[in-house]
Amino acid sequence: MAHLNPETWVDQYGDYLYRFALGRLRNPNEAENAVQETFLAALKGINNFAGKATERTWLTGILKHKIIDTFRKKYREKPVTDLQNDEASIDHFFDHSHHLKKTPSNWNLNPKELLENKEFWQIFQQCQEKLPSTARDAFLLKEIEKMDGKKICKTLNISSANFWVLLHRARLHLRQCLEMNWFEKNL
Repeated sequence: MAHLNPETWVDQYGDYLYRFALGRLRNPNEAENAVQETFLAALKGINNFAGKATERTWLTGILKHKIIDTFRKKYREKPVTDLQNDEASIDHFFDHSHHLKKTPSNWNLNPKELLENKEFWQIFQQCQEKLPSTARDAFLLKEIEKMDGKKICKTLNISSANFWVLLHRARLHLRQCLEMNWFEKNL
């Protein structure tokens, strides 16, 4: 294992792995723990490193599994009242007949320019932070991590129907937030 150098992992990859974990977990303590568990798992599984990827890619893969483990633990222990509060905070988008109160406006934009705009991504991050935790995590796992819906349901300990409702409502919330905080000001 001469091509792996565990003594330098913290210095070389610690900051990157921490930012990666923090961006997904949004909790500094959980991010630190996930990174520490990643380093421990890598040390224990050092013989499994096949050299088909870089050290950083290999460690990031391990970290992704640790992040999912963190979500699983969090949602196994989440009280039912928290889930109800998550649902209630999104319900303001719908009337008593479960129809949208306000339909989304039409965005005229250049997607390439938008993807390269740092200010847009800051607003997007702020909007994402306003989502209820379950909806935010479902959206993150589906749209950012590209995880399969069945796996997300198992990870978050929710039903398939609840997952799709959360995802739909998260998208609605993000769209409304982006309209108010970005598109109305920049179109």
